[in-house]
Amino acid sequence: MAITASMVKELRDTTGAGMMDAKKALTENDGNMEAAVDWLRTKGLAKAAKKSGRTAAEGLVAVAVDGSTAVAVEVNSETDFVAKNADFQAMVASFSQAALNVDDIEALKSADVNGKPVSEVLTDKIATIGENMSVRRMAKLTGASVVSYVHNAAAPGMGKIGVLVALSGENEAFGKQVAMHVAATNPAALNEAELDASVIDKERQVQIDIARESGKPEQVIEKMIEGRMKKYMAEVTLVNQAFVVNPDLTVAAAAAEAGVEVTGYVRLEVGEGIEVVKEDFAAEVAAVGKG
Repeated sequence: MAITASMVKELRDTTGAGMMDAKKALTENDGNMEAAVDWLRTKGLAKAAKKSGRTAAEGLVAVAVDGSTAVAVEVNSETDFVAKNADFQAMVASFSQAALNVDDIEALKSADVNGKPVSEVLTDKIATIGENMSVRRMAKLTGASVVSYVHNAAAPGMGKIGVLVALSGENEAFGKQVAMHVAATNPAALNEAELDASVIDKERQVQIDIARESGKPEQVIEKMIEGRMKKYMAEVTLVNQAFVVNPDLTVAAAAAEAGVEVTGYVRLEVGEGIEVVKEDFAAEVAAVGKG
């Protein structure tokens, strides 16, 4: 497979690796971007793992809580200007309330808001404001008690990041602290059991390859991998992370001290995972000039 300059640039932007290292990684892995990232990590040449998503769309995440049930809904717009529009915010708030009565995004699009389905309300707003919009995601959470938190709030109950945390008992103050922690650290899963097995296997293989590059004996490598996987779990699973409010405790230990258990969480960030292709006008003109 031909390795293009744009592929090399993408890999460099993702990992922080040098140009020649990025090109070699892509060449060694036949242009497979994910495999190239892992190759760079194995060689110790990547400064960071591949980003899980890039915030490239605007809009708002709104949260709503009703007793032991809570929802978070993401509604996208083309510009941040629209996200600050009071009419847009009122529409997003109404969608989050409607989401309390449905189970998924498709049902939400058909849910009633002031006598109209959500999809029709959205279409009307697009016509009025003149900008494309979409109801992109919703997530629902239940528990003995559920707490919500919005980071970078644009209006009550909505902002750039919406978090829900479910607890085994009542402790709103602690729940808010955990929700703020989730907003800041963006864990991959609640615990190891809920972490995708393929993600664990992939990380383990990367750590095996890194350890073997060291040339140490197999029994030493096994201990290295065990320690590194434990460290990895402490970084990506919520209950095993160092609690931001008291880094001497894990989130699970802090919850035990607070008399509760964290049973679930949701974190939605505006535009997460959406990538907008940026046009390189100068490069485009140069390419056209070359005929």
